[in-house]
Amino acid sequence: MASAKRQPLLIFPCNGNGIEALDCLGASYRLIGFVDDTSEKQGTKVQGYPVYGRDVLARQPDAFILAVPGSPTSYRMRKEIIESLGVATDRFATLIHPSATVSPLAELGHNVLIMAGVVVTSNAIIGGNVCVLPNTVIHHDVVVGAWSLIGSNATIAGHTAVGENCYIGSGSSVMNGLRVGDGALVGMGSNVIRDVAPGARIVGNPAHPI
Repeated sequence: MASAKRQPLLIFPCNGNGIEALDCLGASYRLIGFVDDTSEKQGTKVQGYPVYGRDVLARQPDAFILAVPGSPTSYRMRKEIIESLGVATDRFATLIHPSATVSPLAELGHNVLIMAGVVVTSNAIIGGNVCVLPNTVIHHDVVVGAWSLIGSNATIAGHTAVGENCYIGSGSSVMNGLRVGDGALVGMGSNVIRDVAPGARIVGNPAHPI
């Protein structure tokens, strides 16, 4: 009876983030399949769910969409890839893992994926099309710009502003009050103690350009 009330959902693409999103379905959504551009995946099943091409978006007009493409090598293309789906904003879903803690004072945009153990505290703003991997902490008054990817076990301290289309690597920490410019990449395990210029790629402790 409860499953009949769950909204149909398609996840794009059939990648690691998409498979991890299965743990975040909760009681609101039921997955009807993955969408992927790779012809070798189309027509197969992953975790018991069918993999379709993009044509399913038109064939299932009532289905919500979670779009979670991107990696350290392709994160700057996330906006282009997601917009190429041609999906109206109100069709995008936002998924929050049951073990995540999101303050009622925080704001989340559309097409946001919050994975297991994530903490988003008071007055944080997470823009649309953002993916936050497990066990990351986003502190008070942080702003994360649209299209960004935040890795696992990262810490973003209060009053920090992360720009659009950024990649914050797993295990990294960003000191309070900093600015991370649009399109920047913070490498895994980095300790960021000063502002990061737009488009910069930084690594290390303390983090430095590469």
